[in-house]
Amino acid sequence: MFSRLRAAAAPCAMARRGIHMKEKGKPLMLNPRTNKGMAFTLHERQMLGLQGLLPPKIETQDIQALRFHKNLAKMTDPLEKYIYIMGIQERNEKLFYRVLQDDIERLMPIVYTPTVGLACSQYGHIFRRPKLCVGCCFFFCPQAVVVTDGERILGLGDLGVYGMGIPVGKLCLYTACAGIHPDKCLPVCIDVGTDNTTLLKDPFYMGLYQKRDRSQVYDDLIDEFMEAITDRYGQNTLIQFEDFGNHNAFRFLRKYREKYCTFNDDIQGTASVALAGLLAAQKATGRPLTEQKVLFLGAGEAALGIANLIVMAMVESGVSAEEAYGRIWMFDKHGLLVQDREQKVDSNQEPFTHRAPEQIPKTFVEAVTVVSVILGVAGAGRLFSHEVIKAMAAINDRPIIFALSNPTVKAECTAEEAYTLTEGRCLFASGSPFDLVTLKDGRTFKPGQGNNAYIFPGVALAVILSSVRHISDKVFLEAAKALAEQLSDEELAQGRLYPPLSNIREVSISIAVKVMEFLYANNMAFHYPEPEDKNRYVRSKVWTYEYESFMPDVYDWPESKVH
Repeated sequence: MFSRLRAAAAPCAMARRGIHMKEKGKPLMLNPRTNKGMAFTLHERQMLGLQGLLPPKIETQDIQALRFHKNLAKMTDPLEKYIYIMGIQERNEKLFYRVLQDDIERLMPIVYTPTVGLACSQYGHIFRRPKLCVGCCFFFCPQAVVVTDGERILGLGDLGVYGMGIPVGKLCLYTACAGIHPDKCLPVCIDVGTDNTTLLKDPFYMGLYQKRDRSQVYDDLIDEFMEAITDRYGQNTLIQFEDFGNHNAFRFLRKYREKYCTFNDDIQGTASVALAGLLAAQKATGRPLTEQKVLFLGAGEAALGIANLIVMAMVESGVSAEEAYGRIWMFDKHGLLVQDREQKVDSNQEPFTHRAPEQIPKTFVEAVTVVSVILGVAGAGRLFSHEVIKAMAAINDRPIIFALSNPTVKAECTAEEAYTLTEGRCLFASGSPFDLVTLKDGRTFKPGQGNNAYIFPGVALAVILSSVRHISDKVFLEAAKALAEQLSDEELAQGRLYPPLSNIREVSISIAVKVMEFLYANNMAFHYPEPEDKNRYVRSKVWTYEYESFMPDVYDWPESKVH
């Protein structure tokens, strides 16, 4: 009796399941996180109700990627390339990360600096669709948030909500460089207005048409945001601050670092990648970092972050803090930071404000006459003049010249200027990419790019997997050392101070492993049990771009798959 009932009921159940599956198909195709385009198999198309909604051809991801690369090769305008690439992300997320990893060295300057700066300045003109709908936020739980208020976007200044391109770009690199799951990443732009009068007159501007709010209401909003993120997603949710104004960046870092799992990439990430370059330069010169005398052009958050981490590295190497601070000088728009100068310095700059020399340099070229390292982080363009570079070459066998300001037009000098004017003797790094430089004698140099992308994805991966509650500056010191260790002697001989960007996935994983070892050794990790083989553990957690099949256990799909 019961067997006959089961047999009679089975076709009805199968029919209901078939209808249920076909209802799921279209949302899967319209969701960029599940869409495979023409790579949906024949069986999937039939069972999911996609027959007739797609061209009949069934493609592999390889063919889809080939089409992308051929189309991109026809484009010459960087902004056009950005729009095309980010359009792929909006339609097919796995294909987007596949093509990004295929050619990360060529595509990173488009999805990140320098082209992302151009995209931000035009954000309202090129906007297509938001990255998340409101409903999506209820079906995933982010482990990493990148937030900006748009006040200091790269070297471009206050762009208000147009700064949203920065969190989006940063999180693209979380996934492309370190394999952090894209559905665990949330970009946020906090809109409190803008002081950019051009944007306030722009009919396509997407934010509040008001001057930037600098009252207590602003601070209360940031407090509420931090509490809301951790209340909803957990205390160990990583919150990365990005492109806040100098006056807010440091105070928020001090205010939140002991209460939340947070870091500021402009301060700490920049510091770590710059220090890694200096540690690599140490190999080339044979001169330890503790013997270098460093001069910064610029005294903002990037300069102070780098300087403080250099001090930490010097102290770890055995010199006193007083001696370490004494080896670092800063030069801003008012001149050398010295005690009792007419223009006041803020509390963050005081440790690097020294007793004035007998003859105070009036220009930057006068200031370089006693230093071995110059680092440009002023964001004011070509301030490493020919005279500056020649002066560095005259007093140093291997002058170290870091032109770190972004985007490219804001760099303090070009790679060609640095190598040519020092006759190939300099150790050069920049924030934005430069092409190979060939001197008249035939020697070729590959400029090192001090890109934060070498640091923050690997650090973020380690922090997420270790369930860290608070992030120490020592984490960024360890990351810098781990990055410098991955530079080979052959690469150093080519003029590189950083490994090739084409290898950045392996670089990020290696950094994550080293940082995880440090976190567990210093009782900063809260994920237990502690993985015995951290390298294997990290690799097992890395997200991949291969398409998944939607056929196994299809009847038990969670609703989150289709929303």
